[in-house]
Amino acid sequence: MDNRIPPPLVAALFGLLMWCAARYLPGAVALTIEWRIGLALVVLLAGVAICLAGVLSLRRAHTTVNPLKPETASALVSSGVYRYTRNPMYLGFATVLIAWSILLAWPPALLGVLGFVMYMNRFQIGPEERALARLFGREFAQYCSQVRRWL
Repeated sequence: MDNRIPPPLVAALFGLLMWCAARYLPGAVALTIEWRIGLALVVLLAGVAICLAGVLSLRRAHTTVNPLKPETASALVSSGVYRYTRNPMYLGFATVLIAWSILLAWPPALLGVLGFVMYMNRFQIGPEERALARLFGREFAQYCSQVRRWL
């Protein structure tokens, strides 16, 4: 099961679970729709920007952006947004899910973000990091010691 489901699909599935829970379980926050939309939009744009920064950094380094085949990486990218997070695209997806939880106005929806992070750590990031450690050895170990997995 490691590394088999595309991360955007994983994020979408967690978003769907969050929506279902918010729709059918009580506990919505009484925040006007205008505030929810405004705040969610700001957070959404931040998430998209983080994702795009990750993709652009990988493209500039002429290495793969395919998360299902990390063993095809041709370069270890540690510049750009990768100076701050080892997983900007996944951080961006988590941020988008935070925006979604704001729009849903149901605080327990944040558990969906936590579920996404836990899933990604186990089934996506773990296999990716093992592949990168095989490819880049000490250089990757040093990078991991300097840059956090998420933030």
